[in-house]
Amino acid sequence: MHNKRILIVEDDAHIRLGLVEALAAEGYDACDCRDGGSALKMIRSLQPSLVILDVMLPGKSGFDICRELRAGQNNVPVLLLTAKGQEIDKVVGLELGADDYMTKPFGLRELLARVKALLRRAAGSSGGGTPPPETITVGQSKVWTAALRGERKGKSFTLTPREFAVLVLLDRERGNAVSRDRILNEVWGIDYFGNTRTLDQLIVRLRQKLEPDPSNPVHILTVHGLGYRLESLDS
Repeated sequence: MHNKRILIVEDDAHIRLGLVEALAAEGYDACDCRDGGSALKMIRSLQPSLVILDVMLPGKSGFDICRELRAGQNNVPVLLLTAKGQEIDKVVGLELGADDYMTKPFGLRELLARVKALLRRAAGSSGGGTPPPETITVGQSKVWTAALRGERKGKSFTLTPREFAVLVLLDRERGNAVSRDRILNEVWGIDYFGNTRTLDQLIVRLRQKLEPDPSNPVHILTVHGLGYRLESLDS
């Protein structure tokens, strides 16, 4: 039994109850919420290990909920569900701090695999394996790993669990190129079903938080045809 609590925030009763049943069958403690107005209160009271969050909700949208969670430095992993196939909706969700997304209609097997990968990564960020350093310095940015919080020139920011995991991996290999496949395998899990665009969008968000000029990065560099490299510079 997993005994991990998962909150499903979805107004479509067929999808919501179907997910509750499927997750419970996998051994998760599955709870549900049908509107955005109640979601934040339930997240704070239930303290789930993961939130499956629909974008289009009555009361508050999934985007609004994700924004408020991250603004309050709540880093619970969020898997966003959207009925829209437009790339901009996926990008907006990731930029607001969602850890992954799926577009409806989706396959149950794929969703369960992504849930496993998100929970595995969240557990890995708090224990197991080689522990991360207490702080990571990238130029004039400093990140406190236990708090998933950083600061650059007096301005604070937070990292999602996925952003944190990618930064830790790049920091451990600082100066070396790390392939996209390795990052996806280690951070998303070997059963990740998505594509490298998800990783590329996460790198964009990390650059916005850590780089002096995100459009002209000097720390998190692209290694064309392979992946990314973290460089040590003082700028």
